[in-house]
Amino acid sequence: MPDFSPQPAARVVQHRQLIAQGVRDVLPMFVPAIPFALVLGVVIVESGVGRLLGWSSSPLMFGGAAQISLLSLLGEGASVSAAVSAALIIGARHLLYSATLAPQFQRQPRWFRWLGPYLLIDQVFALSVLRQGDEPAAFRIYYLTIGLLFWLLWLLTCALGLIIGPQIPPSWKLAFAAPVLFTALLVVAADRWQKVLAALVGASVTLALVALPNRSGMLVGALCGIAAGMLADALFRRRP
Repeated sequence: MPDFSPQPAARVVQHRQLIAQGVRDVLPMFVPAIPFALVLGVVIVESGVGRLLGWSSSPLMFGGAAQISLLSLLGEGASVSAAVSAALIIGARHLLYSATLAPQFQRQPRWFRWLGPYLLIDQVFALSVLRQGDEPAAFRIYYLTIGLLFWLLWLLTCALGLIIGPQIPPSWKLAFAAPVLFTALLVVAADRWQKVLAALVGASVTLALVALPNRSGMLVGALCGIAAGMLADALFRRRP
């Protein structure tokens, strides 16, 4: 039987193209995260936990929303258990990301299945979920490119935020960076009306439950949004 697999030289070219594409995709997606990192710098300084210790949460957690929640609650005098619980609830959405990408991850080597989830932040999910149809090696190269580049840029920007963030006047309203960041992710990922419906339901429920303790309304809203999206998709597929 003839071998139709790509030749080594062709694979090298393909891999380089995937890496270049990943870099091109990451850079515009990272721009909204820059003010987010500056906000994190302000939160670290005001929390009183120490700049080096606060910055170390970036490689340990690699999740800006959870980091800000954890450090801001600690700075406000909340107990460690309450702050950690809030961070875990906010980070629980990554379980949903994992479930979505599970079919592609099951086709990957063991080392990738163990290490890959560490890089699964919101932006990486929004980009990689659009490439689930790629063959395993192509998906792996693209995923590692965007994940590692986001990781490096985030660590550097967070370190810069510790220096620049506290110097920025409050009138600049850097806290607005968070909704801008997630709105940008929504625009990238919502390529079908079912996803738009899921986003609207999730946002509405989260807003209605904003008073729940430990910001658990975010998790409830996410679950309701997913349920709405899955139901809409199932009903659409059953149409004659």
